[in-house]
Amino acid sequence: MTYLILFGFGCLSGLTTVLFGFGGGFVAVPVMYWCILRVYPENALLQSNAMQIAVATSVMVMLVNTAQASYKHYQKGNWRWDQINPLAIFIGVGAIIATYAIRFFDTDLLKTLFVLYLALTILDALIRKGFIQSPSQQTPSPLSKPTSTVYGLIIGFVATLLGVGGSIMTVPLMRRRGYSMTQATALASPLSLPVAVLGSAGYLVLGLYSPLDLGRTYIGYIDLAAFLALAVGSWLGIRLCTPLIGKLPDQLHAKIYIALLAFVLLSVWLN
Repeated sequence: MTYLILFGFGCLSGLTTVLFGFGGGFVAVPVMYWCILRVYPENALLQSNAMQIAVATSVMVMLVNTAQASYKHYQKGNWRWDQINPLAIFIGVGAIIATYAIRFFDTDLLKTLFVLYLALTILDALIRKGFIQSPSQQTPSPLSKPTSTVYGLIIGFVATLLGVGGSIMTVPLMRRRGYSMTQATALASPLSLPVAVLGSAGYLVLGLYSPLDLGRTYIGYIDLAAFLALAVGSWLGIRLCTPLIGKLPDQLHAKIYIALLAFVLLSVWLN
């Protein structure tokens, strides 16, 4: 039953990846965290490492999601290479740093950081101008090299540490640069690939050299069985939702994005 639930939420993460650029982390992290707390209440080792497991497994799922979603957006001509290349390099560097740093954060601290980060992002989108209103009358402005460097390092570090992908920062950033929601979410997928690739590799290497033994299905913090259920569901969700790319009205697209962030915030906070 647990893996059936994960498969179902995997389908949902596929939808959020292709339409909102989330990469799956906003779905995978809360549901993995909830499953560990509810299904293994007597396993103190899993309980004390619940958030680390959820984050590491989510990053692996992100690898599948973002690769597939990136290809779908590329086919539809939604990529801007001049915006992807500068950010992607520094996002990768930030991701490498985060895979080492996660060992110094306990589950409660990671959960608190996750909730605070979501709350600040939602407030920023609601209060500051430039996110909800349509930027159709604007000409998108490129990022400067210093901005790409600073934002890239921060996005890579935070996204990998919290297992949420880079979309929570790249979508608002691109939105305020004058991009439509379709363009911003299209850019979010390839910009999440450095986090997914380097984060996954980092967590796998960390697992190989870690004395932590969480069970037969684990490599370090990564639950391979849960990953498989989520990844298969995500693949199906992306396939089903690809025809909807570019079909949502821009302001409605932005409002649904914020509503989804609020839902995930509440689900993690209340667990």
